[in-house]
Amino acid sequence: MLRDGQAEDRRPLADRIAELIEHERLEVGAAVPSASTLSARFGVARPTISKALDKLEAAGLLSEGGQGKVRTVRALPSREERSPS
Repeated sequence: MLRDGQAEDRRPLADRIAELIEHERLEVGAAVPSASTLSARFGVARPTISKALDKLEAAGLLSEGGQGKVRTVRALPSREERSPS
């Protein structure tokens, strides 16, 4: 999600995914889009997406993912938890 007049969003990917969770109004327990879907949406490689999702998991926002497991929202991100834009 780009701001007006901004060519590229340079915020950390984990912050951008957390914003997506807010923007899409995903509730606790909702499935998070797959790494492939997020990769296409943000234009980055799947391993990069996986690292960002792991950070959100470590922060307690997402459930554990893994082969064949769907990650879900464990807690809703708050603006204070994310680094300032």
